[in-house]
Amino acid sequence: MLRLERRPEASHLMSYASPAIAIVLMLIGGLLLFAFLGKNPIEGFKVFFINPISDLWGLSELLLKATPLMLVAVGLAIGFRANVWNIGAEGQLVVGGIAASAVALYFQDSEGAHVLILMIIAGCIGGMSWAAIPAFLKTRFNTNEILVSLMLVYVSQLLVSWLVHGPMMDPDGFNFPQSAMFADSALLPLLFDDGSRVNVAFVLAIGALLAGYIFMFRSFAGFQMQVAGYAKDAARYAGFSAKKMIWIGLLSGGGMAGLAGMSEVAGPMGQITDQVSSNYGFAAIIVAFVARLNPVGIFFASLLMALLYLGGEQAQQYLNLPSSISLVFQGMLLLFLLGSDVFINYRLRWNREVTA
Repeated sequence: MLRLERRPEASHLMSYASPAIAIVLMLIGGLLLFAFLGKNPIEGFKVFFINPISDLWGLSELLLKATPLMLVAVGLAIGFRANVWNIGAEGQLVVGGIAASAVALYFQDSEGAHVLILMIIAGCIGGMSWAAIPAFLKTRFNTNEILVSLMLVYVSQLLVSWLVHGPMMDPDGFNFPQSAMFADSALLPLLFDDGSRVNVAFVLAIGALLAGYIFMFRSFAGFQMQVAGYAKDAARYAGFSAKKMIWIGLLSGGGMAGLAGMSEVAGPMGQITDQVSSNYGFAAIIVAFVARLNPVGIFFASLLMALLYLGGEQAQQYLNLPSSISLVFQGMLLLFLLGSDVFINYRLRWNREVTA
């Protein structure tokens, strides 16, 4: 019979191969899913994975949707490497969008680059302030940062809903839950003049990935966090501050999520509504783990996750399926990744039964 046997040491090959295995299994699962739903699997595969990037417009939308995923994932990866589990990036993204929108609406009649600069600062501070709540409670009362950060997501969603139904509601918006459209000075410049929506937030995301790589692999603080993640007792013996690791891990995730929120309201949305995010904060968790908490991997994993978002939209349009089918693919990717990761520390052994 088959049984799992612990490896003498973790398999480095499987640690890099398991994301690829998970992606392949997700694709196979997708073909089966389309068949179960009564759709042609080959046609479904084409609509979901090929059509979204079959032209320049599709490629530009891919980069647009990958941008917030890159920003959030690189911030989360910094904390995850030290076993600081920030699961509330979705809420930090929402609060960052709220803070940036408040600046945009305050300077509605102003011109100049200072508006965008203040929005970027406000977005980062908003996300960091929301992440500071679980950081404080963790370091002061030893609460569980997973539960606290996750519960704050729902608080942030109620907060933005109240704001767009009240103080931030557009007085000329026919009572729709949305703010007034931002002035041109509060909108991120587009990168291309071909009608695509990619803006300078993509450049910021690439810069964040480079900065994250330098911090994680070329700085002493990044080394401290890596040691804290791999060997907690060794980090304590070396005198590394556990509280400092918690604050850095949560604030970096919150700041990047807040910046992602700013990029959404000042980018494709151009205003704030009660639908600030498309669950980018949760999807970025999957991105970070598929990428093995590596900024280079985050770039490619974000493109894959963005493709799943676009595929859901295409499936709704051409296959008459709900766009939420993209969530099914995200779930399969996470499930298969976790299953594949088992074989990093374990291997299958066949035991022959001996009969007397």
